[in-house]
Amino acid sequence: MKTIKYLSIIPIGFVVILGIQACKKNFLDKPALGALSQSTVANRTGVQGLLIGAYHSLLGEVNWGSAPSNWVFGSVAGGDSYKGSTPSDQGDITPLEIWAYNANNPYLDQKWNGIYHGVQRANEVLRVMVNVPELTDAEKKTIAGEARFLRGYWHFEAKRIWNSVPYVDETVTVSNGNLNAPNADATGNYIDIWTKIEADLQFAMDNLPETQPQAGRANKWAAASYLAKAFLYEHKYPQAKALFDQIITSGKTAKGEKYALVNYFSNFNAPQDNSAESIFAVQASVNEGSGTNGNYGDNLQFPNGSGPGGCCGFNNPSISLANSYKTDPVTGLPLFSTYNTAGGDVSAPTGAYTGTLDPRIDFVMGRPGIPYMDWGLYPRDAWIREPATNGLFSPKKIVYAKAQVGSISSTETSFWGPTQMSSINVNLMRYADVLLMAAEAEAEAGTLTKALGYVNQVRSRAADPTGWVYKSGTYNASTAKYSDNATAADNYKVSTYPVFTDKAFALQAILFERKLELAMEGHRFFDLQRFDRGTGLMATELNAFATSEKSRPSPFSINNATFTKGKNEFYPIPQNQIDLENATGTIYLKQNPGY
Repeated sequence: MKTIKYLSIIPIGFVVILGIQACKKNFLDKPALGALSQSTVANRTGVQGLLIGAYHSLLGEVNWGSAPSNWVFGSVAGGDSYKGSTPSDQGDITPLEIWAYNANNPYLDQKWNGIYHGVQRANEVLRVMVNVPELTDAEKKTIAGEARFLRGYWHFEAKRIWNSVPYVDETVTVSNGNLNAPNADATGNYIDIWTKIEADLQFAMDNLPETQPQAGRANKWAAASYLAKAFLYEHKYPQAKALFDQIITSGKTAKGEKYALVNYFSNFNAPQDNSAESIFAVQASVNEGSGTNGNYGDNLQFPNGSGPGGCCGFNNPSISLANSYKTDPVTGLPLFSTYNTAGGDVSAPTGAYTGTLDPRIDFVMGRPGIPYMDWGLYPRDAWIREPATNGLFSPKKIVYAKAQVGSISSTETSFWGPTQMSSINVNLMRYADVLLMAAEAEAEAGTLTKALGYVNQVRSRAADPTGWVYKSGTYNASTAKYSDNATAADNYKVSTYPVFTDKAFALQAILFERKLELAMEGHRFFDLQRFDRGTGLMATELNAFATSEKSRPSPFSINNATFTKGKNEFYPIPQNQIDLENATGTIYLKQNPGY
């Protein structure tokens, strides 16, 4: 059961005013208070309302570009999935999918606005709380910790999407008439905001409690996990390693549960949200009068046609991703270099692969002839909007069970697609992610045995047959498990690694394990970016992916695609934001190289 509701604990009128943004001109000129004055909310209730409003911004805005899952920027652009639907529907995703993006793409502008609106809401909490004498010092410390955690999280998101971004703190306001939020200094050099992101997350870690009264709030360990992740992106491996050691030894959820791996598919089942594996998640809810204020940005990802949601067939898992789940029939380990060529494509209509598979494949995607929870066997073309370019598969991690229709799916009719709205949380970070990041830090430090242990914890869970899909088994929507007294849905075999022979092999295994474990969760593009470090790995991986997809029923069969090293690792800063920020003639925002 959810224990934080972004909307239900704030007066409706307050939410409406928080959402007033339409007449403002850019990402800074959108005060979180809207029509409210600071004096109106300068009390304990008002500050808590502002803080919950800041948490609510994690959901993004009422558009698909700001979806909290990053399904477009992390999964589609990272080779996990195809855009889906038809070529013309949401055609602005196509340039992102084939790395032909430019600064005028509206999805980039939507994401920028969503992030910096969240930043401004967090800043408004910090601005108002200092003028509330009824708040105790202890309350102020916790509130400031939460606000700065959120601000650090959003700047972290901006940094890995665009790299050269401005840092906006509570001193940057609309009322001072100064829109100077530069991403470059007076000499034209880009400003690196990592130290400020670190400072926000360190403050949050130092000032937040270990437990919170509501499961959806950030706690000390969520802040520590994001700080460690920031260190990893900065390649500060000793600092990251030290923090991961603490998190794995002592970390606990906001509810006080020690971090642990749970049944794999339970991470994507609303009744089991905020489990021991949840580090930080976007809290989703439905049927509370919220209408489109739920997780609107992710509602395109349901299968099309007669299946769950009835629309819209976007974000279809790629054939390359499906092939990644092939395993060696003897060792049960991944086929790092031959997965896309060995034995035919998984689930292909003719000449299909018949070897062994990692069982996680059938929780990541709907696959022909395999049970799709309690919806029956996945029918392929009946749920794919345009089979000629959409591959063979449909998303699964975001979809609810048939038994959950009307309970965790929306029954409201405030817009065209309420059945695509659900109360399934969006996992921003879970413990499996932490274990694999810790393994990365250990491998970089040369402690390969410890790295091996972390990776094998994740693989051991995948090898547990109680968490597999069963062909004729009954799916239990409350536990996200199938009855295990039936035949497994496919020829599953996954094993742990016996040894990491050297650092290069360890890092290859870790990156591939992240692909398998975190597939369709918006990570792949950014993992490749982080592992690249100027080597060209990202370009090599994604160009090889595009080449393999040319002869398949994929969008790459009708679109040329080339990932350009030294350019496409980061997205272009939205031209709309550059024009608005530089309108006075002073250059505050400078475009990324190559755009």
